[in-house]
Amino acid sequence: MTTHTCAGCNKQVETKLACPKCIQMLLPPTYFCSQECFKANYSTHNKLHKIAKQVMDAKANQSTGVAKVPFDGITCDPNEDIQKRLSLPIWAKGYDFTGSLRPALLSPKRPVPSSIRKPDYADEPNGISYSEQRDKANNTAIRVYGPKELDGEYGLRHACAMGREVLDVAGKALRPGVTTDEIDRIVHEACMERDCYPSPLNYYNFPKSVCTSVNEVICHGIPDYREVQDGDIVNIDVTTFNRGGYHGDLNETFLVGKFDEDGKKLVKTAFECLQNALAMVKPGTLYRDLGTKIHKTATAQGCSVNRTYCGHGIGSLFHTAPNVPHYHKNKAKGIMKPGHVFTVEPMINLGGQADRTWGDNWTAVTCDGKRSAQFEHTVLVTDTGCEILTARENEPVMVWNEELVTRG
Repeated sequence: MTTHTCAGCNKQVETKLACPKCIQMLLPPTYFCSQECFKANYSTHNKLHKIAKQVMDAKANQSTGVAKVPFDGITCDPNEDIQKRLSLPIWAKGYDFTGSLRPALLSPKRPVPSSIRKPDYADEPNGISYSEQRDKANNTAIRVYGPKELDGEYGLRHACAMGREVLDVAGKALRPGVTTDEIDRIVHEACMERDCYPSPLNYYNFPKSVCTSVNEVICHGIPDYREVQDGDIVNIDVTTFNRGGYHGDLNETFLVGKFDEDGKKLVKTAFECLQNALAMVKPGTLYRDLGTKIHKTATAQGCSVNRTYCGHGIGSLFHTAPNVPHYHKNKAKGIMKPGHVFTVEPMINLGGQADRTWGDNWTAVTCDGKRSAQFEHTVLVTDTGCEILTARENEPVMVWNEELVTRG
């Protein structure tokens, strides 16, 4: 008999007892060690059914004017003429944009060889990560990572190192005239070369291998055929999933071509917000206190901190506990302990903090159309402080260097 992990008590057991509701809903089987364990934990487990049904209903009732996944009117072949590639996707026609940026069409989804290890959502039709949903429903503890998980051949350090390499490759290719779709191709191929899966790809149906957020885009920008313009600021957000089953997540914002002083101030402020927050990371620090430091750093430069999107735990799951808000007076739970691994990724705006989401259901933009910048690292709490797992080689702490974030 095959061994499975019991969803109730997490024991490894030989069992055929699977949740009938999961099977009925065509979800991956969820196993329990006994009827008693199934009954005792069903109310918690049933939350997974409700989440899955909400996603399925949203797909079934999707309006024809808004695209959640690529389909006709969203994608086109890269060999199409430039006018076709730069045309608006179907959802954007008549859309009320907050700033000057406009989307273009997308290239088709890039394939991943069968030899690459994939996360559970990679081939799931709705991109649902059931392992994350089970974790959210059944677990509130912050995972502690030990030497075996961190330092193995394909451990968490390796995943973060691969993410660093991929971001560096992508950043070198950024310049006026390159499309964000080309950046996506470079990221995708760099992941394949390193035997890694690009974590964003198909995560809740995100259609690309990297997030590229330009100007007023706060986060989750989808790479398309639009060319990067002289004076743009561009965030490249990379996450890699390695053969060991770990994710490493980081991002940087770049000043492209001839940038203005406001753009430089914004990018430098975003860098300093992360820099100052990471200086606080050590055992005993409250997760909620990072937001106060970030808030003070941003407001001192006349900028604001977006309140919608947060840092998060990461490792064997793309997103898990803890939740790491970046704003002042947040109510985040938890105290940092050695072995905790998480991201800090404050999104800093030139104008107000408020955001809205484009009709692609991913791209988050500022409500006032003003620019936004962000930097992110995956960090490990050590016995004495913080280790930046996604740091550049020979750069154990963050140091501002304008040359590293400018692209001609």
